Amino acid sequence: MQNQLIMLVELAYNIYFFMIIVYILLSWLPNAQSSAIGQWIAKLVEPYLSIFRRFIPPIGGVIDLSPIVAIFCLYLIKSGLYSVIGFLW
Repeated sequence: MQNQLIMLVELAYNIYFFMIIVYILLSWLPNAQSSAIGQWIAKLVEPYLSIFRRFIPPIGGVIDLSPIVAIFCLYLIKSGLYSVIGFLW
């Protein structure tokens, strides 16, 4: 049971991590975020990223570092869940 929970946490982390990466890459392409896939990913990723954008303004109004901090915090959440799972079993 413990291994299954760890695998589930790892899968969820990997999926969301890659969704953030794809969202960042879509921001570099003109009109890519307004496509159907871009809008779908934005609906899933923007609520999480908006938490960090409130506290981390873009550098020079152009370079947004909040996804880097968001990915780091996502990693910390994953590590914390591993610890909780290990503590419970």
